[in-house]
Amino acid sequence: MELLISDGIVRRVRGGQNAPMTGLAIQARTIANFLPLWCERAGAKVVHNADKDVTGIRFDTKVGPVVLEMPIGDRPYRLVHEFIDPDEKGRTEVEMRRFPQIYKPQGIAHITAEFLSSRGFRS
Repeated sequence: MELLISDGIVRRVRGGQNAPMTGLAIQARTIANFLPLWCERAGAKVVHNADKDVTGIRFDTKVGPVVLEMPIGDRPYRLVHEFIDPDEKGRTEVEMRRFPQIYKPQGIAHITAEFLSSRGFRS
């Protein structure tokens, strides 16, 4: 499933219709296709956030949403834990891991799934 966030409104992109066809969106879909089954059961969704200018894969885990953000330019991939409410320091997200763009989509999917599983984010 794909979600589009624009002007604070979350919309479901149905069946690929009206889905963004940018390079980042295609990259996110490719990685999502290689994720293991438990990630799909955890509610993995491709998210296009126009407000934050981010495309990624969102996992609804038992401890809150985690987003694998697609890199822009030469930046690395980022795995970010988003908070529903700001924490005591006022943060709304925490970067958990970065990894470079040297890996193929299968590698990115494997690294992400193993990181989440080994850190207790698995549902």
